[in-house]
Amino acid sequence: MHQTIRQIEEKLKGQMTYSRYRHTQGVMYTASALAMRYSCNIRKAMLAGLLHDCAKCIPAEEMLRLCERYQVSLSSHEKAHPPLIHAKLGAALAREEYGVKEAEVLDAITWHTTGRANMSLLEKIIFVADYIEPNRPAFEGIDLARAACFRDIDEGVWLVSGQSLRHLKQRGISIDRKTEETYEFYHR
Repeated sequence: MHQTIRQIEEKLKGQMTYSRYRHTQGVMYTASALAMRYSCNIRKAMLAGLLHDCAKCIPAEEMLRLCERYQVSLSSHEKAHPPLIHAKLGAALAREEYGVKEAEVLDAITWHTTGRANMSLLEKIIFVADYIEPNRPAFEGIDLARAACFRDIDEGVWLVSGQSLRHLKQRGISIDRKTEETYEFYHR
């Protein structure tokens, strides 16, 4: 049996920076609001939102070691770009260290960074909640993305993935193919 939301919050508070923990709380809050809006299981949304970045503050070399330990398969792109590893590793940690067994929750954690084509409702909720949560500093397009996510979740996924792609391209950051596939799948 997995730990309670409260127990997980206490554990994460000791493992994350203040700003990462605050972001995590914002994602959990936003995910629960979106779950209410779209009639998704609120407890699962809160759990996935809370644990989505549970591996984010782990140093890159330790992430790779843990991926080996928990048999997390990584693409060559992920190995070359360690910030992407935290999503798949986070799902493994949620399962192994927090006792989460629901595949839907683990998948939402796995795909929260890149997204993927044909996501479940919970996956979409965590993908967009990570982007639109209220503790994020304001940036161009955030209000449009927030409104879209609460109006039509698929439109929200399309907007969020499109804004993410533009941001990565502007900064010259290599783009994971899954993010492009997400944008193309939800393109209207």
